[in-house]
Amino acid sequence: MIDLHGKVALVTGASRGIGRAIAIRLAELGASVVVNYFKSADAANQVVDEIKAKGGSAIAVQGDVSKFDQAGNVVKATTDAFGRLDILVNNAGTTRDNLLALMKEQDFDYIIENDLKSVFNCSKAALRQMMKQKYGRVVNITSVSGVMGNPGQTNYSAAKAGVIGFTKAMAKEYAPKGIAVNAVAAGYIPTDLTNALPQDVKTNIVKFIPMQRFGTVEEVADVVAFLASDRASYITGQTLAVDGGMV
Repeated sequence: MIDLHGKVALVTGASRGIGRAIAIRLAELGASVVVNYFKSADAANQVVDEIKAKGGSAIAVQGDVSKFDQAGNVVKATTDAFGRLDILVNNAGTTRDNLLALMKEQDFDYIIENDLKSVFNCSKAALRQMMKQKYGRVVNITSVSGVMGNPGQTNYSAAKAGVIGFTKAMAKEYAPKGIAVNAVAAGYIPTDLTNALPQDVKTNIVKFIPMQRFGTVEEVADVVAFLASDRASYITGQTLAVDGGMV
């Protein structure tokens, strides 16, 4: 059984979707959890309330982690509140889809900043504490789009592919320091980002999934919990696809 008692976890973009499920799952396994959010204060507080109602420990911390200084402040708030930081889940991200010929420069830059640079910002900010502890687990949420590409998502695919490369490099740099770094490549998981897709598009997507269904946020959260735990103590630099066999 995975036991995270005594561990402190920071989950970025944790007010909804995959991040919310991860925060709740880590708390259920015993971790004290910092629920990071940018704009959705009410939703973040609801996550905290749900964790506390189950006997867990959690706080909500506001911050736009795509901004270097704010990411640092979120990490500092974590260590100020709990005295340490054992698990960082870089989940914050979004989409701005369009065909390359129609994509605006600002939409490309925005996704790189939110989906890739945020991973750099938070990981760098967390390093000092993790090196001091000689222990850390970093789990980066990427996407199958970053593995195989996806039409209409050159910006998102590029950012998520960048997360995979970042994961591999950071893992090699900090393995000697007791810090394991892995990524989870999520497939088509129903969230606010995918719910807007037309039904015919969803039906067509399922045809390309060997398991013939979408995944759930809980299925992603369970894999993150494993990688964040000591059960995965000899795993680093890996990208694990949770995609029903797509990739």
